[in-house]
Amino acid sequence: MTTVLNVDAVNRSFGDRQVLKDVSFAVESGRLTGFVGANGAGKTTTMRIILGVLAADTGTVTWRGAPMTRAVRSRFGYMPEERGLYPKMAVADQVVYLGRLHGLSTADAKRNTAALLDRLELGERAGDPVEKLSLGNQQRAQIAAALVHDPELLVLDEPFSGLDPLAVDTVVAVLRERAAAGAAVLFSSHQLEVVERLCDDLAIIAEGTIRAAGSRTYLREQYALPRYSVEVGADAGWLRDEPGVTLVELDGPRAVIDLDPATDDQQVLRAALARGPVRAFGPVRPSLAEIFREVIQ
Repeated sequence: MTTVLNVDAVNRSFGDRQVLKDVSFAVESGRLTGFVGANGAGKTTTMRIILGVLAADTGTVTWRGAPMTRAVRSRFGYMPEERGLYPKMAVADQVVYLGRLHGLSTADAKRNTAALLDRLELGERAGDPVEKLSLGNQQRAQIAAALVHDPELLVLDEPFSGLDPLAVDTVVAVLRERAAAGAAVLFSSHQLEVVERLCDDLAIIAEGTIRAAGSRTYLREQYALPRYSVEVGADAGWLRDEPGVTLVELDGPRAVIDLDPATDDQQVLRAALARGPVRAFGPVRPSLAEIFREVIQ
């Protein structure tokens, strides 16, 4: 994969309030990057700077190593958190219109719109005005509008807001398809379980500062605790008396333990083997939600 979007040392203030402080992270083609943080952390401001809606006070945003231009940004797709579609306009007409604004021919815009609305399970509502749709279906229409011109970069601000679990699954599948076709996807979400399931990479922002960024694998290794999962052939309660071991969870033969820094995991494994068969023994990697909670404290 190739790094296509670089946000480098971006700062932004509104009056005397600094909302972004040396924000830096990268987005790769063919990958989904989750951008997470609490309300007011700076996610939307960062996204608007990437798209040229706002200007950075200092720092740079580059695309494939070159400065951003209007022509480059025309190849991006953006879905704002606030719904921005015309409420009285029919769904399909609106998506076609936005596709035309991005340079598609009428025929291509109509073809892409029909395919997208069907894929997002909105085909039967194509002729309805947006205001007649449920909030969840309005969200799907907004996603179609961001995707209609086959963008090279997708920037989605809270794309799963208002969606039920089945609709989330549909949108997740569509975003994965776009990434598999080579698009870069940057999305923010408060739903950490969706981020956990969807993203390849993660950037965590708190109080305008990036606290952690990198691939899912890198972050799980970087923030891993000395925690292990153990399954033995009999009751594992003996682990509570093992030197250097703190028992976190116990369920018959299965246990989760923390090790003191001076305790060797192989020492514990040998102790377990001395008592009988060991069905499983290995490190417990933190979830992205656990990493998020740790780094924003």
